[in-house]
Amino acid sequence: MRPGAAIAALWLIWVVTWIAAALWADPAQKRATVGEEVRYRIFWAAGTALLLVPAHGYQGRLRLWIPSLAEAWVCVVLVAAGIIFAWWARIHLGRLWSASVTAKADHHVVDSGPYGLVRHPIYTGLLLAVLATMAAKGTVWGVAGTALLIIGVVIKAKLEERFLRGELGPAYDDYATRVPMLVPFAPA
Repeated sequence: MRPGAAIAALWLIWVVTWIAAALWADPAQKRATVGEEVRYRIFWAAGTALLLVPAHGYQGRLRLWIPSLAEAWVCVVLVAAGIIFAWWARIHLGRLWSASVTAKADHHVVDSGPYGLVRHPIYTGLLLAVLATMAAKGTVWGVAGTALLIIGVVIKAKLEERFLRGELGPAYDDYATRVPMLVPFAPA
């Protein structure tokens, strides 16, 4: 198997399992409005579309670099590590997980496991996987897609922060002062 095919397979497995796992989430008690969520979703859709543009066949300005075979396999490992980290966070969050910005019954601050390293470990893991995918592709489209995805993740993370502060109050404020948002070991 080639590195590009391995990366595509990892992402496909992630998408299928992530969608299937949505069945074991509790129903939302309160959610952000569609209007609040539309902005990050536009960035995610555009970024994903650009990141999916195939890397083969590009020459000159559209191909910024070509990783060696060893570098490409390092990218495969990093994509896998990012997806595994995101899955660890999702499993640790359990039935409180939601694809949208929501509050569940008995919602509370989860600050153990990956949530003790960063407040949004699912995003951290997926950003690592996205950055590694971009590095393996080496195209203008990959860089542009990654930039849009990063902007979308930051927008959604900030929306979640505002929403959770409103729902959980001082408990979330305390958590936010102790744990960094997206980058482990960064200042909170």
